Amino acid sequence: MTSLPESPTTTKLGLVIDLDICVGCHACAVNCKEWNTGGHSAPLTDFEPYGADPTGVWFNRIHTFEATDDVGNSRTVHFPRSCLHCEDAPCVTVCPTGASYKREEDGIVLVNASTCIGCKLCSWACPYGAREYDQDEGVMKKCTLCVDKIYNENLDEESRVPACVSTCPVGARHFGDLGDPDSDVSKLVDARGGYELMPEQDCKPTNRYLPPRPRKTAVGSTGAPSSLEPQVDGGDSPFLRWVDKVLSR
Repeated sequence: MTSLPESPTTTKLGLVIDLDICVGCHACAVNCKEWNTGGHSAPLTDFEPYGADPTGVWFNRIHTFEATDDVGNSRTVHFPRSCLHCEDAPCVTVCPTGASYKREEDGIVLVNASTCIGCKLCSWACPYGAREYDQDEGVMKKCTLCVDKIYNENLDEESRVPACVSTCPVGARHFGDLGDPDSDVSKLVDARGGYELMPEQDCKPTNRYLPPRPRKTAVGSTGAPSSLEPQVDGGDSPFLRWVDKVLSR
């Protein structure tokens, strides 16, 4: 079986995802596939992408839920899911060939396709369902945090972030060193009460999620007035009365 780094990694590169502002547009998933289909774990295959049973390899998937709080207010929550680059990664320790490994220098969990035998033990061990089996190549694949992008010195420094982060239209995704308490992402997690996913699994995931903020509305309220007051005759200008007459034809 594969061993984790002998000493805990001090640098822990990962993602912080804001569930309050994610709109579920799937731009992160699409750009992730666009970059990685020619990157470290390329290609990301597809089978019948426009057919009745489309399947393929996606490192980032977005799930949508209808959630209800303690007082009965409901809202739609979009939940992006990918590898969490766990500190105590069971997908690594269960691998019989050493194909799945955790980097000591930055904590990123990767797969070496040349030594992967496609046994799927890592996918069974991962409690987050973050492993993707490539049926075409017979190997396991997963999120790489765009390792070939974040260290690419040919790119501007501000562009050295995972593809999912650079493409998010609402700024719901953040990237940085979660092992550094003074980093921007660590401060964001502290300020917003960011949490790790399924802590009861004892995997110590690096990625964090920022919870949706509570909505300041009464139970069942949409924020709209309960009724509309009738317009008082003569209360508007002659011009507005003319516009209303024209638009009412």
